[in-house]
Amino acid sequence: MNEIKLGNPAVVGLAGFGLTTLLLQFHTLGLCGLGPVMAMGIIFGGLAQFIAGFMEQKTGNNFGFAAFTSFGAFWMGLGIIWMCNNFKIYETAPADLGIYLVTWTLLTFILWVGSLYIHSAMATTFSTLMIGFILLDFGHLGFPQLNVIAAYVLIICALCAWYMMAMIILNDLTGKQLLKAGKPWLTK
Repeated sequence: MNEIKLGNPAVVGLAGFGLTTLLLQFHTLGLCGLGPVMAMGIIFGGLAQFIAGFMEQKTGNNFGFAAFTSFGAFWMGLGIIWMCNNFKIYETAPADLGIYLVTWTLLTFILWVGSLYIHSAMATTFSTLMIGFILLDFGHLGFPQLNVIAAYVLIICALCAWYMMAMIILNDLTGKQLLKAGKPWLTK
């Protein structure tokens, strides 16, 4: 009986997270409008990442399950906030968005600690995400100049996510470690 090789759902989750995060930072820096960010936030960063998370659950990967479904929900939720603002259902104040971001910072902190036990690529991705969220928290709660600094940090985060995606795909296709994950920053 032939075993069927299953694809790794992390490639889609990492691709969606990286692309949507990158687009939002381009928007923050004034390089593109909100439309592409909202579309990708709902579909690729949101729905595709959400599906990847549920596929991770089937592999027994609690970290991937929690991270991808959570951040898929983050992007869908952010897209809904933007749509409600656009259609004048309600207007979100910067402080309201700041509180939204603070709650995500708290969740990210838990995942960041977990990432330290996985490998350097994951720890770097979550460390830059954690720093980016903290800067955004302060940026939306009274120090808007920090949003630009957060954008640059989160561009690094997005590229780190894409590095992991590329690592999984290229290492699988070549059958060797072209790209390395690095050692965990903490051990059990």
